[in-house]
Amino acid sequence: MYFATYEYDKVQEIGVILRKENKVISMKEIFEFIDGDCPGNMTQFIETSNDNRIKEIEKILRDNDLKGISKGDIKLCAPIPYPKRNIICLGKNYLDHAKETQGLPGGTEEIPKFPIYFSKMASPAIGDGDIILKHSEVTEMVDYEVELAIIIGKDGINVKEEEAEDYIFGYTIVNDISARNIQRKHGQWFRGKSLETYCPMGPYIAHKSMIPFPIELDIRCKVNDEVRQDSNTKQLIFDIPYIISDLSKGMKLKAGDVIITGTPAGVGLGFKPFKFLRPGDVVECYIEKIGTLTNKFEE
Repeated sequence: MYFATYEYDKVQEIGVILRKENKVISMKEIFEFIDGDCPGNMTQFIETSNDNRIKEIEKILRDNDLKGISKGDIKLCAPIPYPKRNIICLGKNYLDHAKETQGLPGGTEEIPKFPIYFSKMASPAIGDGDIILKHSEVTEMVDYEVELAIIIGKDGINVKEEEAEDYIFGYTIVNDISARNIQRKHGQWFRGKSLETYCPMGPYIAHKSMIPFPIELDIRCKVNDEVRQDSNTKQLIFDIPYIISDLSKGMKLKAGDVIITGTPAGVGLGFKPFKFLRPGDVVECYIEKIGTLTNKFEE
């Protein structure tokens, strides 16, 4: 199943995307068949869900002809517009990207021996079709980074690698927009990745049952139809079980946390001359079995 946060008739709701039927079923309509209150947002839904609840929803959709809303009549928002905590990020987690970004703050080694963690604020994250702001008063070096995002499904600390999938709710796409000059200026990554609109997310969450584990998904980014990044998540230096286990050592992961797993080679910084975003550029981030997240850079 694919879960979305969307706006319909000026009201933000959550629901299930039926891609073949090209419509969305609101969670309120689904919860007419479920005992208990309907969650008010995606984080609340994730916090109160488990495998049995997902199966229950699948059965409701299978056994009932729910009306739903045409996808053409809604505006997709980021699946989790206001994460409870900062987005947890990994730097230089694809070998080819680690090589192309030598000289950036965050470590002197070409290939990290340990994960490079940092965070970015998203308040809110923006959704499919939204505009990435230029912030030309502070940067003219705005870069794109397609990344697979893990959505944590339940609280956990000191998680074993072999149990990691049990703690995952699903996956989405994040474009980790970065102001490269700010990264260099401040000697760290948080500030240059946390400007307003710098966290496009979506188009929706693919539940983990949709994607075989271990995760091996094609991942691409195009700018104005030019392929800039093209790889597969099996090229991660530190894979998903390792990331979840390592992060959770002494630090509790919580339901609704978003972890982005790094970006492959082909970012604007990796070209000579640089290929940073220009006004009006259209950025398409694609991950197999999840979808395409499209955003335009402010003109």
